[in-house]
Amino acid sequence: MIRLLPILLLLGFGLSACGGGGSTIPTGAAGDDSGATAANGGASGAGGTSTTGIGADGGIDVTRMEPGQGDGPLSRLVIYFDFDRSEIRSDFSDMLRAHGAFLADNGERAVRLEGHADERGSREYNIGLGEQRAQAVRRVLMLQGASGNQLATVSYGEERPAALGSDENSYSLNRRVELVYR
Repeated sequence: MIRLLPILLLLGFGLSACGGGGSTIPTGAAGDDSGATAANGGASGAGGTSTTGIGADGGIDVTRMEPGQGDGPLSRLVIYFDFDRSEIRSDFSDMLRAHGAFLADNGERAVRLEGHADERGSREYNIGLGEQRAQAVRRVLMLQGASGNQLATVSYGEERPAALGSDENSYSLNRRVELVYR
């Protein structure tokens, strides 16, 4: 029985890595971070190595990826939030799983989680909301294997908008946490 335990654990881990099935965001939608694609053209890195982030078994493969490059879940560096909320939407599950696995496998790497809010609400409220959003992302990354010393949080509130404007499209782009690798 003791000999079977490691095999069962590995089998369970492998099956859990294949799950997920979060929804995808169409190009141009508020959750699309198409500006973070690599200069190398996306689908292949140096020497033809795939950077899609999906391994041959369908699981997330972070061994051949760099955050912000390629076209897989690790290429996305922005998490968007609903109005006045700090709960992480399910469409960012695969992305955060990939970043957590990357950080777990690369202990020397660190990331700053920058929380933001749209212009509605007081300055103080938006600073607090940006911090709540950054902390929510931090918790998820730690659950995925990142260590606390790899993660720093900061809140800019409404002070650094991604989009200028007072319309819902601009607001949706400003309600975010950006992952800034150092």
